[in-house]
Amino acid sequence: MPTNADRLAGAVVGATAGASLWGTVKRFRAQATNGYNVAEVAVEGPITRDGSRVPGAGRGSIPADKVVEQIERADDDPNVEALIVKLNTPGGEVLPSEDIRIAAERFDGPTVAYATDTCASGGYWIASGCDELWAREASIVGSIGVRGSQVNAKGLADKLGLDYRPMTAGEFKDAGYPLKEPEAEDEAYLQGIVDDYYETFVERVAAGRDLDEATIKETEARVYLGADAAENGLVDELGTREDVEDRLEDRLGHEVEVEEFEPERSLMERLRNSSQGMAYAVGAGAASAFDVDEEFQLRL
Repeated sequence: MPTNADRLAGAVVGATAGASLWGTVKRFRAQATNGYNVAEVAVEGPITRDGSRVPGAGRGSIPADKVVEQIERADDDPNVEALIVKLNTPGGEVLPSEDIRIAAERFDGPTVAYATDTCASGGYWIASGCDELWAREASIVGSIGVRGSQVNAKGLADKLGLDYRPMTAGEFKDAGYPLKEPEAEDEAYLQGIVDDYYETFVERVAAGRDLDEATIKETEARVYLGADAAENGLVDELGTREDVEDRLEDRLGHEVEVEEFEPERSLMERLRNSSQGMAYAVGAGAASAFDVDEEFQLRL
């Protein structure tokens, strides 16, 4: 006996023709069978390539590559017509943030970024790849800037009798190394890298959010409450998750049903993440006393 999905597909076949016929049939069959037409992908916690914990952060995050896979899976799903990117992140690494932004930008359909608690730095970089950015009145939004961090331990090494003897090829190979005495040339070189990333960040936001670069730079990497961010143009609309769904219904012209797309993790990945969390908890006490990075690091 034919199912409701088969009857719906038959009606569509009778009403359409040509190259769009099969795509329309697949979409309506999928919607009748699965019951969703909008995908939601979450970016929560610090943004890193592998989802590892960041010193000082309370938890790890979903690996950036997994988020990209979720967005691409949603884009390939004939059931999905629109995408919600839920953002609750203080930022993180530069290139992983850029990869997620590109994936959202390439999604074939309406895309809405929705900030919950925090959409800062790398989170805002990702939002610039979406059609719209929504936030709550009390959301923390902004921090459009780049931070290069290093801790110099030369003084401590001298007290312990440690002698750093570099063997390098290339003038700036050990620039920012923690056991090396800081030099003006090294600091200028590293600051130049930070400045270049900042200019790229500003360009991405200006293009994606249709904002003037000078206006973005005037924020000086401040964070704003959602209400203030809406006033200065950093956020398009304020509202709840239900309001976001209402906007998508207006854009699509029919009711929406949202499906949360989650990363596909193997048993070994789940076990590895659990062991990493335990190792971090064991080592956090000693590490927090010094909070020393081994090398110069860039963070959004």
